[in-house]
Amino acid sequence: MSNLLWKSLVASPAVLGATLLVSASAIAAPASPTSDIVAKEADASNQVIQTSSVEVPQQPEVLAQAQPEVNVLDQVNRYSNEGKNNNLSQVTSVSQFSDVQPTDWAFQALQSLVERYGCIAGYPNGTYRGQRAMTRYEFAAGLNACLDRVNELIATATADLVKKEDLATLQRLQEEFAAELATLRGRVDALEARTAELEANQFSTTTKLVGEAIFAVSDVFGDNAGTDNNTVFQNRVRLDLQTSFTGKDVLHTRLASGNANRFNVGTPGSAEGLQTFNVGGETNNDVFVDWLAYYVPVGPANLYIAATGGIHSDYASTVNPYFEDFDGGNGALSTFASRNPIFNIGGGAGAALTFNFGKGGVIKPSSFTVGYLASEANSPTAGQGLFEGNYAALGQLNFNLGDKLALAATYVGGYHGTGSQLFDGGNRTLSIVGTSQANAIDAAANSNSYGLSAAFRPSDKISISGFVSYHDVTQRGSGNDFEAWSYGLGVAFPDLGKKGNVLGIFAGAEPYSLNRSAVVRDGDVPYHIEGFYKYRVNDNISVTPGVIWLTSPGQNSSNDDAVIGTLRTTFTF
Repeated sequence: MSNLLWKSLVASPAVLGATLLVSASAIAAPASPTSDIVAKEADASNQVIQTSSVEVPQQPEVLAQAQPEVNVLDQVNRYSNEGKNNNLSQVTSVSQFSDVQPTDWAFQALQSLVERYGCIAGYPNGTYRGQRAMTRYEFAAGLNACLDRVNELIATATADLVKKEDLATLQRLQEEFAAELATLRGRVDALEARTAELEANQFSTTTKLVGEAIFAVSDVFGDNAGTDNNTVFQNRVRLDLQTSFTGKDVLHTRLASGNANRFNVGTPGSAEGLQTFNVGGETNNDVFVDWLAYYVPVGPANLYIAATGGIHSDYASTVNPYFEDFDGGNGALSTFASRNPIFNIGGGAGAALTFNFGKGGVIKPSSFTVGYLASEANSPTAGQGLFEGNYAALGQLNFNLGDKLALAATYVGGYHGTGSQLFDGGNRTLSIVGTSQANAIDAAANSNSYGLSAAFRPSDKISISGFVSYHDVTQRGSGNDFEAWSYGLGVAFPDLGKKGNVLGIFAGAEPYSLNRSAVVRDGDVPYHIEGFYKYRVNDNISVTPGVIWLTSPGQNSSNDDAVIGTLRTTFTF
């Protein structure tokens, strides 16, 4: 144990130094504000779905385009914002340093034209705001609107409605503000040209691309774990094509690639300490479709349909803010700290319906959810398919009590074929959380799982969340039925140091089973303690150093503790 502590102390300055080096070399920009408590939760790619009462901070979604189109977008934004402030770059003559006062003849003349022809209707209250001074640029914009309105009346053969004295006034105003009008029209022409260019070269009229790339340096310390593992530099990339056909629906087509192998911790088949970017296993950076799903409102309900890669947390509230981020790059380091393990039972293809209720009073917007996912839905082989293969059916009640407390009661019933894993996330033979004793299915089995999750936010600066789950597995004809338990509690400190930062501490027991007769029966509870600090460099880059401490790996106190150190950098675009 002393050797473990010594290695941890040696590693800590290295991790801290690397973090400070990365942070110091980047230019920090203001982060997007973290929202307050609301009845929302995001899916795996940040699609907003109505479920939870304690709000999860959302990641920015930036439209990803080819470089020339990004430049066009920047130019469009810049041109559209010009003229909002009286900056020096907008001044073309000395006269522009003076504002147009309500007492000026020009101001009063334009106000009279506005009242007579109704040529300015852009203010929210429909008024001209005639009681305050205007910049010459603002005045020119109003004058231009009146010119357009008069031209429209003349073109529609209603010139008799335009008084001769008004035309004379307009001519004088045009002469007085010729420079401003020329500048304004030049910007409008430039804006239209760039908008046309953007439309001609746009990626799609219905689809936007949201991306995420994770770089992670990790190692394991401990007398046994340290000798069985090496320092690794791993990556995971996701490109999510989000398509909307009606403005209320969204189709996710997500491409993924990565090379993250698992550490050897615990016993073979164990997923103890598995990190979020390890889920799915190593793929040698091959590109594949890892999620294809559709969200659409149907009457009073929200419908979720997954063709591949679906998991229960796509549609059901996990009630674990700041630890669960639905993409694995900005929340907790491990799959265990991210959500109640009950949401990791089963996955694949299927559908779910969420019904929202409650609008005020004690019960805030809440929901009832039912869902069904099958791991072998695409296979016509006997004993597989949508209904005969591995599946998991979920039912959940989610309550938002007041503005600070959220509760969720979850049930999952499933079927698991021989050789499966209980907490497989749809991978069937690959566990993603818990010990091998809590996962291994020796014979065809049915499972009944019950979970409670809760989140409490006493203030904007602290969030407390936790869960407990119980799992009863009946293996047919083997006489090797077993039970599994899991529980955890986390405390998060959002905006610690600056907006967008999060300090998280989580502790509990990964899924374990102590009453199995056909496997090595180790009677020690494997505890998991985790700490991380997400530092938001800017809206698109975050750096997260953290440590995962595992006691009694493999449910055996004779095994040395294992400490996983990670420095994760996440890019979103």
